[in-house]
Amino acid sequence: MPQLGESVTEGTISKWLVQPGDHVNKYDPIAEVMTDKVNAEVPSSFTGTIAELVADEDETIEVGGVICTISVEGEEAPEEETNDAPDSEAGGEPEAEEEGDTSNKKRYSPAVLRLAQEHGIDLEQVTGRGRGGRITRKDLQTLIDSGSVPSKDTAPKSAEPKHQTQQTETVSDAPQAPKASKAPEPVVSGRVEEIPVSGVRKAIAQNMVKSKHEAPHAWMMVEVDVTNLVKYRNKVKNQFAEQEDMKLTFLPFFVKAVVDGLKKYPQINSSWQGDKILRHKDVHISLAVATEDSLFVPVIKHADEQSIKGLARQIDTLASKVRSGSLSQADMQGGTFTVNNTGSFGSVMSQPIINHPQAAILSVESIVKKPVVLDNDAIAVRHMVNLCMSLDHRVLDGLICGNFMADVKQTLETMNEENISLY
Repeated sequence: MPQLGESVTEGTISKWLVQPGDHVNKYDPIAEVMTDKVNAEVPSSFTGTIAELVADEDETIEVGGVICTISVEGEEAPEEETNDAPDSEAGGEPEAEEEGDTSNKKRYSPAVLRLAQEHGIDLEQVTGRGRGGRITRKDLQTLIDSGSVPSKDTAPKSAEPKHQTQQTETVSDAPQAPKASKAPEPVVSGRVEEIPVSGVRKAIAQNMVKSKHEAPHAWMMVEVDVTNLVKYRNKVKNQFAEQEDMKLTFLPFFVKAVVDGLKKYPQINSSWQGDKILRHKDVHISLAVATEDSLFVPVIKHADEQSIKGLARQIDTLASKVRSGSLSQADMQGGTFTVNNTGSFGSVMSQPIINHPQAAILSVESIVKKPVVLDNDAIAVRHMVNLCMSLDHRVLDGLICGNFMADVKQTLETMNEENISLY
């Protein structure tokens, strides 16, 4: 398992691209590995033939752990495999030693455990053909296809003397301490669909649980009048699309306002590191981008150096990479503050979970028309939007976050044709 990024300690095999016996050249992709919610292809370090796939799909391996073995061209095979002696005993002894090795027999991968549970297989009765007697998914699939599935009910029982059995029955009539109850397993029937948890979903779950468990979340919201911004964007969007060959959405304007606020209040652009707080000088905005079954958080690097057009281009490029599944590890690293566009779903209020280890996250809700009481007590229909912010109370307090939100609000409310430039 290669090191696919700084601070990455493990990876999950999401898909094998080769099988034992396949010939590969150096740098050919052999597997897709998921780390930090991104699929990355792992290239072969050698030219040769795939000998064994040690890791199963959906199995998590630490960096430096063995995921497969390759017979490299030009290397001599092990002595026991190249022994030309016709005597069967000469070649039999090493094979017996290999078969007797059961050091890895009880090292089960998640895929093996899931398959065994689904089919009621007693793994103690299965002979593994992997390295060190390890049971592979192929071993279980072979048993299932053959119809001879060993279960705990079919395990051989040692014969016991009759009087011993009677004694056990007598004792069982006495009052006994209640046994610890085991949580009932969900029953899967024709009206319930069982969906395996993918590597991406596991990574999302782990990161969200870690954030909620470690960071004391606080929450605040401000209501912003973006009527002038809506008018300006509607006026220039068609011309922008013709010139730049991409849509001009509202999100770049909101990101620009957030970036300006982070420059004025750099305390927000921080992360918790246990015994210290890191205040980042670079402003790298993470964008929460959802697909049908996953959530990705690509990063706009140096967002404080971008114009509205530059931010729009970056957002369009990253969203296209998410849709095409071409996000790289580099696209996901280095974020210092997250912006979440929940308004695209029609949401008007949300409480986002902080993107660990960042100190805060801001959700931009849906822009809606509402009757508003103006300063002169007149009532008018205005375009209003809620901005919802979750903050890590270990790093930030209400005062600094309130000032930050007020600054973002003022920036957005004063965005109009006279004081904003797309370029």
